[in-house]
Amino acid sequence: MTTPRLITTRFTADSTTDDVLRGVDLTGLRAIVTGASSGLGRETARALAAAGAEVTLAVRNRAAGDAAADAIARSTGRARPHVRPLDLADRSSIAAFVGAWDAPLHLLVNNAGLVTSGLERTREGWELQLATNHLGHFALSVGLHDALAVGASGAPRASGRPTPAGHRGARIVSLSSTAHMRANVDFDDLHFERRDYDPQLAYAQSKTANALFAVEATRLWAADGIVVNAVNPGGVATGLQRNFSASQKSSLDAAEAAGVFAYKSIAQGAATTLVAAVAPEFASTGGHYLDDAVEAYTVADDARLAEHPHGVKQWALDPANAERLWAVSLGLLAG
Repeated sequence: MTTPRLITTRFTADSTTDDVLRGVDLTGLRAIVTGASSGLGRETARALAAAGAEVTLAVRNRAAGDAAADAIARSTGRARPHVRPLDLADRSSIAAFVGAWDAPLHLLVNNAGLVTSGLERTREGWELQLATNHLGHFALSVGLHDALAVGASGAPRASGRPTPAGHRGARIVSLSSTAHMRANVDFDDLHFERRDYDPQLAYAQSKTANALFAVEATRLWAADGIVVNAVNPGGVATGLQRNFSASQKSSLDAAEAAGVFAYKSIAQGAATTLVAAVAPEFASTGGHYLDDAVEAYTVADDARLAEHPHGVKQWALDPANAERLWAVSLGLLAG
């Protein structure tokens, strides 16, 4: 059996968002970026806006979102991004966001992420990292499916202009992490009701879920012109680390010292997101996991992270895992 050839691009770990979008015209492209008030999300939104896209910042803190939108407009000289409130841990907030969206959508970047230092739960009793990083984005994506399908169909864009070359269809980018290599999804105890709580394992589980979402969403939605890919932005210092405990910081420092990752700038970290979002190599193929701007190689589930920092574990791309997670997620949201 022939092993499929990995998808490559002309970009590398050193490429920046501006490198990826140099010469690219995204006029008329409608995009939503979650968690866009700071860090990777803000840089992703800035780069898309600079290339002409109509961008909506989906943020929990409206004031921070407005400040980011103002800064993006000033730095790019383009139209100010829209700002809409969204709390991914609150189902009513997601429903309100989806209900208010009434236009074709061409790109959804599920960028927002949460790390906790201890056990926190939503009002439903769900573990907060899984609820925010996976279930919230899952609900948002499912709710926006029809808008994405309309966008993929070639319906008039915001500008009335046709789709730019290489940007046919609609895309979702799901931000995962090398942390996915630490844990599969534990279907027997998703919300740590029986296990001792480990915030690092909880985060890892949520990042595996982000990759599995890309696999199943592409299987279900590719016929609608929607493809979904997961990306690992790499080691980037952002607000994500603000809630780290001493042990979490120590673990991160040890991983850096062992060569598991080297810190990137925010523009370099967001570059892989932009590759999945706009590069022609990923225009019609999904269910992949990107690392350093190319498709990552797959490793066995017992592979060591230190030896394969740029790989993706089989459990994060397993179709059966992905189908099961989709069904479980639908069930939770229906409850």
